[in-house]
Amino acid sequence: MGRQASEPSALGKMVRRALLGLLILLLICSAALFAYLYWEGRKAPDTSGDYVALGSSFAAGIGLGTRAPGSPVQCLRTTGGYPSLVAQRTGLRLVDMSCSGSTTTHVLRGGQMLLGAQLAAIGPKVKLVTITSGGNDVGYIGDLMAASGQMGRLGAWWAGPPQPVEARPFDTVSQNFEKIVAHIRKVAPNAKVVIVSYPEILPVSGNCPTTGVNDQQAQISRDVAQRLAAVTKQAAVKVGAAYVDMATTSVGHDVCSSQPWTNGAIVEQGTAFHPNAAGSAAVAARVAALMRP
Repeated sequence: MGRQASEPSALGKMVRRALLGLLILLLICSAALFAYLYWEGRKAPDTSGDYVALGSSFAAGIGLGTRAPGSPVQCLRTTGGYPSLVAQRTGLRLVDMSCSGSTTTHVLRGGQMLLGAQLAAIGPKVKLVTITSGGNDVGYIGDLMAASGQMGRLGAWWAGPPQPVEARPFDTVSQNFEKIVAHIRKVAPNAKVVIVSYPEILPVSGNCPTTGVNDQQAQISRDVAQRLAAVTKQAAVKVGAAYVDMATTSVGHDVCSSQPWTNGAIVEQGTAFHPNAAGSAAVAARVAALMRP
């Protein structure tokens, strides 16, 4: 009896020790992650670049190659993003501040995983600034990721049902674009400011299995994309920035086409619902063309 009673007690001690060890390990990993994020956020930005790239994962080139040297791990910035390709074409020295998951507010004021404002890299000698942002503000890509199962059931539950298009903060996107450009003009008055819209993901009408979403979600996301493109263009015109209209240029290169510039839920290269190598190159060619004499 005594021996039988002691066995569960010994097993219980082993379980408690294992759980305690796991908890300690999680605390150590969490502390290390916070320390890394804090260290990244405290690094002084390089303000000596000829070309500064700002924006979200559509600029960062998520999934399109090796990690950009020296970039924050959490930004998933690669050498295949269009800023790197623009720098290769123009010979300009690039300071790439783009970061996956960022919003126009992160570009303007920072606060993304302890990172500072992307704008902090703007110096007085900058010749070119590109901006691709706004999609994360209005839940454009997040909706597609959740609806297609890319986030898993827990992620889809966390994201919740898609908001009505009219309830999304398009006004904030527009206002932030104006503030971003105003800051650039103040610090680097001779810089060419180029706002680049998001390329089309979904076809102009209809749907296909590659999208991974039903017809209702496809139409919601199409409406969000069109509204985002319109707001982005209006902001560019209002502030007098150059505008690269990838929303129009990419028509016919959606995920349902034979020559897509973006991925759907089915990915061969890159990341779901983001530009592939062809899409990144298409953007780079149009931006670089603006810098020709």
